Amino acid sequence: METILEFLKTDTFLIINAIVLCVLFIGFFIMLVRLHSINKSYKTFLKKLGNGENIEEDLENYMYRVERVEKQNAEIRNLIDAIDTNMDSCIQKIGIVRYNAFKDTGSDLSFALAMLDEKNNGVVLNGIYSREMSNIYAKPVENGKSKYTISEEEQEAIQKAIENKGIYKVREQKER
Repeated sequence: METILEFLKTDTFLIINAIVLCVLFIGFFIMLVRLHSINKSYKTFLKKLGNGENIEEDLENYMYRVERVEKQNAEIRNLIDAIDTNMDSCIQKIGIVRYNAFKDTGSDLSFALAMLDEKNNGVVLNGIYSREMSNIYAKPVENGKSKYTISEEEQEAIQKAIENKGIYKVREQKER
């Protein structure tokens, strides 16, 4: 152990260390020059590939645009989800029945019109036409039923609307 310590204290060890350090420094300098040369040829290659423009900048611009479009798509999807949620409370089911309310009128000029949402809530309108007058009555509908007395035609219109199963509604399958 003492021989190693004595060798470390000699001038020979210092000279060897200095030579190794010089070789490492020269190697480092050579690698730095090569790295600079490779970097320069890489940039030249990208300019040639990009028809005189730096393709790296173009790629960065495209990536920025893609990220922006992805953010916009996420916002649009959130908006569509909100609309889809609100859609359940919009009129989606319609049923109409035309009928002859009085024997003295010629055609089926009276009507019952049911307009319901996804949960079969809404309104049923009954338009009664006679030669002397025309009246329209509205009755609320909850879960396919009304708390008011409804006619046979109104019930038929409600049933048609319920069986309609949202034919007026457009839904896209979710891809998430």
